[in-house]
Amino acid sequence: MALSPRLELRQGQGLVITPQLQQAIKLLQLSNLELEAYVEGELERNPLLQREEREDGAGAEADAPAAEAEIGDSAFDADRVSDSVAAADLDVRHDDLYNGASPGDLATGDAGAPGGGADAGGSVDWSKAGRGGSFEDGDGEREGASGRVLTLGEHLEAQLAVAGMTDAERAIALQLIDAVDEGGYLRADLIEIAERLGCELAKLEAVLGQLQGFEPTGVFARDVAECLTLQLREKNRFDPAMAALVGNLELLARRDMAGLRRVCEVDDEDLKEMIAELRALTPRPGAAFGGEPSQSVAPDVFVREGSGGMWHVELNTDTLPKLLVDHRYHARVSAGARSDQEKTFVSDCLASANWLVKSLDQRAKTILKVASEIVRQQDGFLAFGVEHLRPLNLKTVADAIGMHESTVSRVTSNKYLATPRGVFEMKFFFTSSIASSSGGEAHSAEAVRHKIRQLIDAERGEKDVHSDDSIVDILKEAGVDIARRTVAKYREAMRIPSSVERKRRLREVS
Repeated sequence: MALSPRLELRQGQGLVITPQLQQAIKLLQLSNLELEAYVEGELERNPLLQREEREDGAGAEADAPAAEAEIGDSAFDADRVSDSVAAADLDVRHDDLYNGASPGDLATGDAGAPGGGADAGGSVDWSKAGRGGSFEDGDGEREGASGRVLTLGEHLEAQLAVAGMTDAERAIALQLIDAVDEGGYLRADLIEIAERLGCELAKLEAVLGQLQGFEPTGVFARDVAECLTLQLREKNRFDPAMAALVGNLELLARRDMAGLRRVCEVDDEDLKEMIAELRALTPRPGAAFGGEPSQSVAPDVFVREGSGGMWHVELNTDTLPKLLVDHRYHARVSAGARSDQEKTFVSDCLASANWLVKSLDQRAKTILKVASEIVRQQDGFLAFGVEHLRPLNLKTVADAIGMHESTVSRVTSNKYLATPRGVFEMKFFFTSSIASSSGGEAHSAEAVRHKIRQLIDAERGEKDVHSDDSIVDILKEAGVDIARRTVAKYREAMRIPSSVERKRRLREVS
């Protein structure tokens, strides 16, 4: 067979992820804080992008400087998104839903109604907040929202300021305060601190003794036994028997009551009282104070109950950036471009700005669409509580809104819904299903865990303690087909001890 060169044309299809598509995917999975940081970076890199700074009101545009009047009208405006897509009313009739109505029975209201009337603009009616919500509407601020929780170090330094120590003692005390962890324990070697400060160890221990008298009682302890000792001494309860108990905490951890009675030289009744006193103490005295200032969660979507059993789903426009593409500035710059490199740079900036605006608009619409479907599926939880949480997975939501599962997964990452029952991450509403013993609708795993906790919380005596097998029987009578190992797994995940351990604790209390 002879070999000869030749040309062939072949046509095929392939999926190519362009840089613009990668940007859109990245924006979709960013939280509102991460999105703000990303937009700030783009504003610095792209001269054609500007943040809209105009205020609300009719007179804002008239008072705007002349430079702002030059800006074109191509923009991603959160207020405009709110008017066009940010208000979706879900007409959900609770009585129909819980009589076997399928998701197809749920009707969506007009999401494109301009302005949405009183429901537009991300406002939330918290008149139903008695069922678990705690947000404020309008200008009301939660008490302490503008401040932050006092840290343990700041609390100790405030006491040090009025302790009447000398300058040298104060310098030593500040070093010891810096060595206290969030639980209130001193995590430093005293010998090392004494060598670093050039002072005697006895003087350092004397300052430590004064600091151990600070509030909260038990702070500056070097271990749990010393922490409990400080608290018992303040209560004037550190007698020889209690000292022996504190010195043998390993026996208490193993529940070696015979060994504790022997070392403490007390009878069963006195030992129970001593253990009860020990349990009333605080092993982490610093835990009541704040650590580093934490960032508050800003919900991406507001969900509130309207009239006639409708749920109003609205985007939080405060978390959406307002960007403008300055076309007039682009026209001036492109007219002055001379070299091909300058023209390419201006053209790339315009394309990048337009694509970012388009991507932000698509991101907002996608979040609203996914959130609306989650509310449609889980309105039972919103109306009646966690026991009515339905099993839900990504595929169900993706099929309902005509998107891919990976898109839904990205949308639900680091996104939060503010509901009358509180603020929840979108991932919270996706739970596995447990089959029904009667062949009916499946149960949510989260709802089953809630039922298990309710059964255990209702235990008041040894005879009321439910074993894993008895919990299985009770749940099966309630229509939940669950295995004993699943009950044990859920119980351990909730850090609930076994029935044997719960009986022992109830026996000791009684």
